[in-house]
Amino acid sequence: MARSKEDILKLIDENEIKYIRLWFTDILGRLKGISITRSEIEAVLDHGQGFDGSSIEGFVRIEESDLNAIADLDTFTIFPWNINSERVALLFCDIQTPDGKPYEGDSRYILKRMLDEIARDGYTVYLGPEMEYFYFKSSQSPEIIDHGGYFDYATVDESTKMRKKTVTALESIGIQVECSHHEVAPSQQEIDLKYQDALRMADFSMIYRLVVKEIALAEGYYATFMPKPIFGENGSGMHVHQSLFKNGRNAFFSKDDTYNLSDIAKSYIAGLLKHIKEICLVTNQWVNSYKRLVPNYEAPVYISWGRRNRSSLVRVPMYRVGREEATRVELRSPDPACNPYLAFAVMIAAGYEGVRNGYKLEEPIEANIFSMDQKKRKRLRIDTLPGSLENAISEFKKSRLMKRVLGDHIFEKLIDNKIVEWDQYRIAVTGYEIDNYFPVL
Repeated sequence: MARSKEDILKLIDENEIKYIRLWFTDILGRLKGISITRSEIEAVLDHGQGFDGSSIEGFVRIEESDLNAIADLDTFTIFPWNINSERVALLFCDIQTPDGKPYEGDSRYILKRMLDEIARDGYTVYLGPEMEYFYFKSSQSPEIIDHGGYFDYATVDESTKMRKKTVTALESIGIQVECSHHEVAPSQQEIDLKYQDALRMADFSMIYRLVVKEIALAEGYYATFMPKPIFGENGSGMHVHQSLFKNGRNAFFSKDDTYNLSDIAKSYIAGLLKHIKEICLVTNQWVNSYKRLVPNYEAPVYISWGRRNRSSLVRVPMYRVGREEATRVELRSPDPACNPYLAFAVMIAAGYEGVRNGYKLEEPIEANIFSMDQKKRKRLRIDTLPGSLENAISEFKKSRLMKRVLGDHIFEKLIDNKIVEWDQYRIAVTGYEIDNYFPVL
């Protein structure tokens, strides 16, 4: 049931909330916000909170800087800890122009617009991301704090204790956790959120990243969602489980199909595969993202799908009798340093483009693609993801789908931002060059 202004005011007073944070994100998915007091909240709930958007990355030019943050009342959440002995709550906001129209540079609006488009055909999108991250001793260098491996468990381990505290904090504010565990690399963790509708999951993803970092900081450590912080170890991914529901039923399930996949599910997978190179700039937006997307570190590089095959880009978890509603597809290439609003919007758009146009899905690849030679991959027509941010920019710039889904404003701003990032990286002299060339050239 939707919350009213009166509901919010009652919750604030009953819980003695001192400050309310109004949250939104910039184009890169970095959290932005304004803090207001109890005395100001009624006016803000009625009229929104004005702010200058000219200094927000990817927002407006200085001559058109006035914007308004409109609180989404259903997102009201009380922080799981006090700040300076005061209770604090948050509200996610939709950004509007002064004349009350949705702002084209608002990432949350882009996702809402995509979901509204699909809803007109009767579908609801559910997502469940698996977000990996690392704990380090400080933010100064990637010095690990444990030597654990996949599913290792130690009750006295600092990583385990922080992960437990994070799960407890998330669940205390209504964010359900499906499971948590140590990942493959030392100091690497994973906490999986229980599937939700796509917009709510994007909001949850923003809260999740903040809670992970804040609890690590409180314990004297540093948590990072950087895709590849350690050379020679697995990077951090964000595998995203996805399904479409219609009339309360999972539209991806078919009891008559060999793979228990409906035609809609197959076309959705085909859409992801066809458009994956176009969306990489959004799902893997940093120079460092492409240090993770290399063979032999469990990250998917090759564009294919399978069921048992974890070297595939898209995996379909095996069907279990009685779990028809759990039928889903898992996209394995995104990383957790993305803007979740834009990342969810573009992957849904890619999949639904397949549904809308009836894309045909080829047979799955169940062999280990990492062990295949180039000739065999070519014979099987297995393409690869972009190998660098530069290549991802090139694929993105050509995409009519991305321009339509993101709109001209974000499409152009993202290209401009990423070209600057690539140029800065390209001219930087790295430790690799100093170590290998300086002594001999």
